[in-house]
Formats: sequence, structure tokens, C-alpha cells
Amino acid sequence: MDLGLKDRVIVVTGGGEGIGQAISRLALNEGAAVVIVSRTSQNVEDFLTEMKQQSLPCDFVEAELGDAAQCRQAVEYIRQKHGRIDGLVNNAGSNDGIGLEKGDPEQFMESLRQNLLHYYAMAHYALPMLKASRGAIVNISSKVALTGQGGTSAYAAAKGAQLALTREWAAELLPFGIRVNAVLPAEVLTPLYRRWLDRQADPEAAKEKIVAHIPLGKRMTEAAEIAAMTVFLLSSTQSGHTTAQHLVVDGGYTHLDRTLT
Repeated sequence: MDLGLKDRVIVVTGGGEGIGQAISRLALNEGAAVVIVSRTSQNVEDFLTEMKQQSLPCDFVEAELGDAAQCRQAVEYIRQKHGRIDGLVNNAGSNDGIGLEKGDPEQFMESLRQNLLHYYAMAHYALPMLKASRGAIVNISSKVALTGQGGTSAYAAAKGAQLALTREWAAELLPFGIRVNAVLPAEVLTPLYRRWLDRQADPEAAKEKIVAHIPLGKRMTEAAEIAAMTVFLLSSTQSGHTTAQHLVVDGGYTHLDRTLT
């Protein structure tokens, strides 16, 4: 299937690691030029080196996404160097465990800054270029927005807000032909998830307990499967009439009856 992304410019926040890296990799394979906006890390540097060795058009802007001014600077860099944005994938963030009891209002607000503010800031500053291209936005949310998890109020609030913004922006941007959708992962074995497992008393037992409750195939979702849905939603040729949708890619973990597990 040709997704029609050749020579399109796709911006992926947190696009050098985990789910973001899988999205960047697939978009590049579809012929798009990808601009990663994130902090730097060894994983990001290794990915960029790999892409350079393959002569793939993968650019990088180092930014602290919790700072709206740096989001603006990143978008301005993209405007000057690439001249367009055809797709924005808001992906960066992490479950920081700021709960109702473990945490305080200041930590709650800082968590929203790290997990939510840049979704708005990147879309806000990229909007003129998205209007010009009649582009698409995909917000990576989480099943936590639908189910709750316990002990992670700030992350749940951010992820729920991302779903609300998806519908709000889809409505606001209809006149400009800009489609806005959300993808919701559940259990995906990213490096960040692996680090969490490694902190458990018995990492493999912890993993098996989780996997036992995933109905389809009793396995975790692959990052590449999240990427496939995300990149499909960026395609105006293949998903051109899809907007305001919340798509859960999780092997039935969120919605199927728990008696199945």
C-alpha cells in the first residue's frame, strides 16, 4: 500500500526512542522526511547515526519540550530548513507516577507541563504550515486515559486531555482540511517500559503477569504496530476521511471482557 508520504515532512516528538522511533522509522521507509524533536540521548544519537548511514532524510532538533519557547524555536527551525510540515505526531512523554497521594499540586502541574503542554505548543506553532499543506495531527495517548491505573493522576489527566484536544482540534480545523486523530497504546515493551520492569523484584514474573491479561495472543503490542496505525493516519490518500478518532491498538486489553483472560 502506497501511503503517499514520499517527500512529505513529518515531525515526531520523542521520535528517537521507543514508540516514537518506530514511527520515525516507518515514516522514513514510506519516503517521508522526518524531523525528530526531543531531548538528546544515546538511543537518539544511535538512531540518527543509523539513519545517516542509510542516507535517509532524518533531521533532529534538540528541545526541552516542557518549555513552550523551545517548541516555538523548533518549529521555526523546521520552517526555515524544510519549509513545510505535512504531519505532526505528538508522542513524547512518560508515566511519572504523580498520584493523588504521592505528589503535590506543584508536581502535578509540572507533570502536565512535561506530558501535555507541548502537544498544544507544537500544534499551535505548526498550525500555519499544517494549514498550507492540509496536513494531519496524530496524538499518541494511552489506555490510562480510558481505564485509569491508580497512582498516576497527572499522567492520566494529561492523556485524557490529549483525547479531548483530539476531538476539539478535529472540529476547529475542519475548514482547513486538517485531520486530527489519536492512537492509544496499552502494554508496549519500549526501552522505558523495560526499565520499569527491571526495577521489579522479579522482572520476568512481572511481565508474564501483565501478558496473561492481554487477550489477543497473550503478548505485548509491538512498537511497530503502533507505528503502523500512526503512519496510516498521516496518509491523506489512505485515511483521508478519518478524523476525530481514538484508535486503541492493544490486543483487546482495554475493551474485551476480563473473563477472556
